[in-house]
Amino acid sequence: METSFAIDLVQQADYRFEVRFDNPAVPVLVTDENAPLGRDAGPSPSRLLGTAVANCLAASLLFSMRKFKNTPDPIRARATVSLARNEQKRLRIGHIGVDLHLGVPAAKVNMLDRILAQFEDFCVITQSVRAAFPVDVRVFDSDGVLLEAPAAADAAMAA
Repeated sequence: METSFAIDLVQQADYRFEVRFDNPAVPVLVTDENAPLGRDAGPSPSRLLGTAVANCLAASLLFSMRKFKNTPDPIRARATVSLARNEQKRLRIGHIGVDLHLGVPAAKVNMLDRILAQFEDFCVITQSVRAAFPVDVRVFDSDGVLLEAPAAADAAMAA
């Protein structure tokens, strides 16, 4: 199991960087800040963080689904990243909301309650950043029905 990895960044111009990963099979990535600071030549670090959270959650959901012999493909994800100012008026990520969409109806998913109750715990990225800001996750089936983990559903009924 990998316990560390390296990522190299080299400035190309202004806020544009070329990113090389320690796996030669992974293509070079160009990042840049949004205009007017940068030139939008690639995703900004904030967008990459939103991508990392959504991708990790989607992969964790897929892993959990396959563990119980489900085929939820294709899974779609949408991350909404909200920026906020801290007390020093510095811009920070204030919240990330992720909507995950299964490619099948809930009725065709084995062990759905168990999957919904545990898949977020497998997401290294989400569990790492939640100490800094809230990350809200919703899962929908292919019919657009919002699916809730048993604990969340029980709490909503008690309220």
